Amino acid sequence: MATVALVSLGCAKNLIDSEIMIGHLQKAGVALTPHPELADAVIINTCSFIDNAKKESIEAVFEVIEQRMEDPTRKRQKLIVAGCLSQRFAKDLPRLMPEVDAFVGLDQITRIPQILVDVLELKDGDNRNRDYVSRAPKYIPDYDTPRYRLTPKHTAYIKIAEGCNHPCSFCIIPQIRGHHRSRTLASVVNEARILIREGVREINLISQDTTYFGMDRWASARAKPNSPVDSSKGESIADLLRALNALEGDFWVRLLYTHPAHWSDELIQTIAECDKVVKYVDIPLQHISDPMLTMMRRETDRAHIENLLSRMRRGIPGLAIRTAFIVGFPGETQEDFDELMSFIETSRFERMGVFQYSREEGTNAYRLDSQVHPMRRKSRWNRAMELQSKINAEISAAQVGNTIRVLVDAPGKARSWMDAPEVDGVVHVDPSLAVGSFVDVLIQEARGYDLIASGAQVGSD
Repeated sequence: MATVALVSLGCAKNLIDSEIMIGHLQKAGVALTPHPELADAVIINTCSFIDNAKKESIEAVFEVIEQRMEDPTRKRQKLIVAGCLSQRFAKDLPRLMPEVDAFVGLDQITRIPQILVDVLELKDGDNRNRDYVSRAPKYIPDYDTPRYRLTPKHTAYIKIAEGCNHPCSFCIIPQIRGHHRSRTLASVVNEARILIREGVREINLISQDTTYFGMDRWASARAKPNSPVDSSKGESIADLLRALNALEGDFWVRLLYTHPAHWSDELIQTIAECDKVVKYVDIPLQHISDPMLTMMRRETDRAHIENLLSRMRRGIPGLAIRTAFIVGFPGETQEDFDELMSFIETSRFERMGVFQYSREEGTNAYRLDSQVHPMRRKSRWNRAMELQSKINAEISAAQVGNTIRVLVDAPGKARSWMDAPEVDGVVHVDPSLAVGSFVDVLIQEARGYDLIASGAQVGSD
């Protein structure tokens, strides 16, 4: 029996790919270990979305290469590089990383057991650097796809679609993961039903653009009159949320990675009416200046964004909005940045991230003139984060004295409806509260992004 160590890097979408690889390896009888030094093969599932992610992935690969060279017991250990880095740089990596035994793309994650067998059979002197990457990814998971979850027992991600159709000039994702392709509503609901039976209390819906869910299938149905997609059945994100809300059980559904171009009044009403869908929305806006939005190819403008946010706030009482912005995009003037800062101050987003522009080869923005100096990008990032830190402190302070429902993630740590896994704040609670339970707690203190609850819960499930 072979033993494999898998290192998963990047976002939650990448994490699901890692879970699928592990699920297939386990089904094939492969043993998994968290200790790379004990493994017959190491698989690194990489990310290459932005420069920092590329660097992290490359460093992880060369760390294993160096360890194999220094440790005689690992001389025959195999190294497989999977994921976005392999997919994006399939032509270059075999030459740049001759020590790697195989490169695996996004369409090959379910084939990983056979690829492992092929790699383990390599002998000294055999041709290494095997390339399994297909050039146009088409794979999407299904509800019965073997998968071993790497998240805590009570929380899970469901990837409802793969790929992206948006033309954002700064983003390389469509070239890596291909065109948008939605799962069926039934497939997602079946997976959610299974997860709930397994004890999951929080389902996080993810894809490159969750609001585009089903739209590709509608387009296909219009183009092909005999398509099996029936318009009467409903295949929109609003339909999916209502179907998930109808499932039995006590759980949260959280909507992540939405795009402002595809929001509708129906979706707003759906979130407001579905009690199991938390009043939290992740909607990266990227900028607010019209010149910047045009150069970013965001398919929206300031008027659209402000109108949408106003409708969302009015239509969904208690809504917490998480957004993200890019500073230092090519051509960003001081006036553009000042406009963004003013917008952040008046909008008072409950949660917000800021990224410095990353110049990525292969994107339209890579060729743009007027690249902003790295020091200026850093300065603008600092100013935006300082402003949001102040806003977050005020929003957190407003929760003092309120009783809120939280999901206990670990002894002494929980999250409210305003906090998505990994990226948002923490509610500090009584360590004796059961992990994976919903509890109503009284907020006594606010510390930056985090809240401090009273030792005694007000009520629990």
